[in-house]
Amino acid sequence: MTAVNPSSSPSLVARLIETGAHQKLLAFASLVLLLIGFSIASPNFMQTSNMIAILQATSVNGVLAVAATLVIITGGIDLSVGTLMTFCAVIAGVVLTNLGMPLPLGVIAAIATGALCGLCSGTFIAKMKIPPFIATLGMMLILKGLSLVISGTRPIYFNDTPGFDLISRGSLIGDIFPALPIPNGVLILFLVAGAASYILGRTVLGRYTFALGSNEEAVRLSGVNTDFWKMSVYALAGSICGIAGILIASRLNSAQPALGLGYELEAIAAVVIGGTSLSGGRGTVLGTLIGALIMAVLTNGLRVLSVAQEWQTVVTGAIIILAVYADMVRRRKA
Repeated sequence: MTAVNPSSSPSLVARLIETGAHQKLLAFASLVLLLIGFSIASPNFMQTSNMIAILQATSVNGVLAVAATLVIITGGIDLSVGTLMTFCAVIAGVVLTNLGMPLPLGVIAAIATGALCGLCSGTFIAKMKIPPFIATLGMMLILKGLSLVISGTRPIYFNDTPGFDLISRGSLIGDIFPALPIPNGVLILFLVAGAASYILGRTVLGRYTFALGSNEEAVRLSGVNTDFWKMSVYALAGSICGIAGILIASRLNSAQPALGLGYELEAIAAVVIGGTSLSGGRGTVLGTLIGALIMAVLTNGLRVLSVAQEWQTVVTGAIIILAVYADMVRRRKA
């Protein structure tokens, strides 16, 4: 019998690095430390109302981050998720307020619009071979302009649409358990995250999503229609952005056409902090949720401590750089 050399088998640390599990553990530990640190720095931080505000902020950014996760796992990038969210909110405003259609039609229109725009981005990338950075940058500018044109540069309010504000700000859980006034937006975030996690782990689309990010050329040479699956991923991510558009419009009770820029940075930061590799082929929705919570807690905590808005932006940029650097180090070790 041949003896097994322990040095020839991967260590536990190496396996953790390979799977990216250590990144999620570090992210979760960072989240806990942030909560403890801000709680010590300000007694107002752990108040129930502030925790609900953090969850509300996470619901929108988290949904966008889930959409960005799908794209980044394929080895691509989507800079249009923020403006696509805004555009979908504007479309919902046109359908519900301007046209007076029922609430379900407005929701469907927003999600369908997101899927269509995502499909366009995927087509530019897969069929026209435009680099994802450039294709989605162009789509970001197009959607920003269309949002302003369609809305006439004015906000669209949902005062005449009963129940629209309850989509995000209501609490089905709170109605049953008054001690847990968790907003519906957070519940929707968990549903979206659960569905995305199931798709990535249990469906053909999920398997090809990881395969495209790992080695797209090998997948293509094996006879797989990589263009179709890449377009499908971008369309799915776009539909999730449509859900985010409904959430933020419900939270504000209006569609703000000038909103959206900057959301893509926080979404991408949450994805990378959560352990998804920018080179593609690796990532989890759970890690992205942890990353989104970290971003929301950090932003809220700095605001509670009365840190100036410009310094909050500086901190966000520094976190993005550190997250990308950590991803590079992790890939080198792997």
